[in-house]
Amino acid sequence: MQPDALKGGFADLPVQSATAFRSVLQAMARPGTIHQLAGAAPPPPLSVAAGVVLLTLCDPETPLFVGASVDSPDLRSWISFYTGAPFSAAGDAVIAIGSWPDFTPLSAFPVGSAEYPDRSTTLITEMGSLGREGSNACRLTGPGIQDFSTLCLPDPALMQKNAALFPLGLDFILTSESGVAALPRSTRIEVM
Repeated sequence: MQPDALKGGFADLPVQSATAFRSVLQAMARPGTIHQLAGAAPPPPLSVAAGVVLLTLCDPETPLFVGASVDSPDLRSWISFYTGAPFSAAGDAVIAIGSWPDFTPLSAFPVGSAEYPDRSTTLITEMGSLGREGSNACRLTGPGIQDFSTLCLPDPALMQKNAALFPLGLDFILTSESGVAALPRSTRIEVM
């Protein structure tokens, strides 16, 4: 095990994990809102937010796909030490971590089935930044959004195709630095 694997986890596990879980849950419940996370210091190049999400959602029964853009022996040791999550191929993943190119084609990841739509993958997508204005700004509507919300997405067209699969499909957690936003499969996406 790498020595750095013993650093960077939650210092006060019960309090920090509960706080982080609530923030991730709020992000999923209110698509397009940006929340701040703290408490983890994962190995580079992973952001604080992505590290916190991993510590919050992964455990020894959560198969995890690690994309090439973030993969390293230090990160794998850190994940193993703090979560015990088994590493998997894309087709077996419950959670995936990486940048957007690591997830293409999206069809490599499970989208659930008619009997079990919950057996799909949640993609923790590292972004350069989280914002509401720019070339990929989208208008979001659907459950959890009062009127509409706006958020820049990595590939709006692919995310629209994913949303069209509802109730099947992938869920996205977008992270950058200490910020997190979410895009559940039930969210409707309109390019602005």
